[in-house]
Amino acid sequence: MLVRALAFVLLLGCGASRAPTSAPPPPTPSYDPAPTLIAGAFPPDRGPDGNTVILDAPRGLIIVDTGRHLEHQDKILVHAKQAGKPIAAVVNSHWHLDHSGGNAELRAVYPAAEIVATRAVEGALVGFFPKSRAANDALVASGKATPQQIEDIKLGRAAIDDTKNLLPTRPISESGTVDIAGRTLELRVAPFAATEADLWIYDPATRTAIVGDLVVASVPFFDTGCPDGWRAALAEIAATPFVRLIPGHGEPMTREAFTRWRTAFDALLDCAASPAEVATCAAGWRTGAAGFIAPGDEARIDEYTTYYVTQILRSREARERFCHPLRAP
Repeated sequence: MLVRALAFVLLLGCGASRAPTSAPPPPTPSYDPAPTLIAGAFPPDRGPDGNTVILDAPRGLIIVDTGRHLEHQDKILVHAKQAGKPIAAVVNSHWHLDHSGGNAELRAVYPAAEIVATRAVEGALVGFFPKSRAANDALVASGKATPQQIEDIKLGRAAIDDTKNLLPTRPISESGTVDIAGRTLELRVAPFAATEADLWIYDPATRTAIVGDLVVASVPFFDTGCPDGWRAALAEIAATPFVRLIPGHGEPMTREAFTRWRTAFDALLDCAASPAEVATCAAGWRTGAAGFIAPGDEARIDEYTTYYVTQILRSREARERFCHPLRAP
């Protein structure tokens, strides 16, 4: 908001003016505090793009997550051009490539943009990514990969090899209030949640929480998650006085909608820890998350939920794997 400078008061006497005793404060640079959402996608035939949130700031734009595909990054660059402001900073909520894979494309146009993130990607570069790359190479060699999968694999390889655009230039190790491009934001670090260290934002000016994959509307992605730490992170989000929450995937939520999603999340973990049938857990998620799952997508979400319950939540080794720092295999 533009703050008007105090007007000078001229004191005239004997044909001369007397200067004020102190200079007025400079005006605050103008910017629009309202966040802009560039919606991601979760198609059945290719890798997803996470949501991107753009925050205006006095010294440029802050881009929260950059997507995976070039089409998504083009939308960000078009917005920056129309805004007439440079991209001053990229904030990565976590290291999944559907949230960080576009860093290089944006910094190719705005090379001065800093990368604000936790250092958790360092563990992924020596642990998760090499294993994932080997699996993808085997898929391509088998001849069973679809053209869309091959395209995503190539994009992933390029992003992983370009480490300077994945590693933070401004590492965040603990929660606190920070200045990014002249805008004050509260950055919160959630240890061992959806990843080893998720970074989420609370913006007091708009009472908005930007939480990355700590909330995925249709189904939580447990592939690199630590369920107990994740549950704790959601409790911290709930304790924040937000009125609007932007998830990593899906539409923005009110506080009431987040509460419903969190209740469904807790129920899924509780069901997985019980002797209940897997189908019962999947049905429970579908019911609890009703309204967050797109019509017609129920069967695919059931497949995800079934996989997560059987292969991760009910496997002690898999459940605990990402509750510790990532290391090379």
